[in-house]
Amino acid sequence: MMPSQTAVHVHGLRKAYGRTVAVDDVSFDVQSAEIFGLIGPNGAGKTTTMECVEGLRAADGGTISVLGLDPAREGSLLQQRIGVQLQEAQLQKRITVGEAVGFWASLHRHPVDGHRLLEQLGLGDKRNAWFMTLSGGQKQRLFIALALINDPELVFLDELTTGLDPQARLAIWGLIRGIRERGKTVFLTTHLMEEAERLCDRVAIIDHGRLVDVGSPSALVSRHCPERTVVVTAADPGAADRFRTLPRVTAVVGDGPQLSIRGLGDDFVTDVVRCLAAHQIHVTDFRTVSPTLEDVFLKLTGHGIRN
Repeated sequence: MMPSQTAVHVHGLRKAYGRTVAVDDVSFDVQSAEIFGLIGPNGAGKTTTMECVEGLRAADGGTISVLGLDPAREGSLLQQRIGVQLQEAQLQKRITVGEAVGFWASLHRHPVDGHRLLEQLGLGDKRNAWFMTLSGGQKQRLFIALALINDPELVFLDELTTGLDPQARLAIWGLIRGIRERGKTVFLTTHLMEEAERLCDRVAIIDHGRLVDVGSPSALVSRHCPERTVVVTAADPGAADRFRTLPRVTAVVGDGPQLSIRGLGDDFVTDVVRCLAAHQIHVTDFRTVSPTLEDVFLKLTGHGIRN
């Protein structure tokens, strides 16, 4: 029996297309009222996994439970409780925003107020505009509206900010946080590591169809990339040797006055500052560099993000 606080339970999921295995023995849980991200490069198996969870694609193996339902056998019941925004979704060019929302509302028993939803998403003045006249960000906000029209308990969002400008991306991130704040669960896919790090409560890293690790962005960084870096610019020719004597320092690299000091532990930066003070080393620049989720991905998969 799936715990009540678990919105999605996936165990041993497998999906193949002929000889190509797209998803191989993937297992994870999505907790209620969290933003959960499935992250990785294009072609990693993210969309296939999501489509199996949504019930849009039949899995070849494993078990899936969504809001306590089997998406393969109880899809009609599930569709009334979830919202889905598909990757690269499109509508008829000459359907208006209001017509699209009205049509989607008619497909559900208890839709929310479509006009109010459009106002909340900043599309109130676009109600009579044709779909083809909308900007990329406006189209994405419309697709979010269509995914939310039935007031779903769980919302699926697939690569929804890919190709958008930074301003539109930030606006949509705010909308997604608002969904979570209303007690909804958000399950999204992205290959944008910054998006996952800033938006998700927890993420699962997938590559070549296999799950690599699951956890909060900060936990993954702490687990896999605990080393931090301090970059200083100091004219003192003996500075590098002094930093190398510090117990938490793992490496000191650099040419000339700029040095990158790498180390471990919560007190590493404090140790560097104390060393500067104790030896009266004059510094013209000082900054810390913390590892990111992209650093974790690079370490775990051995390659950068593929577009």
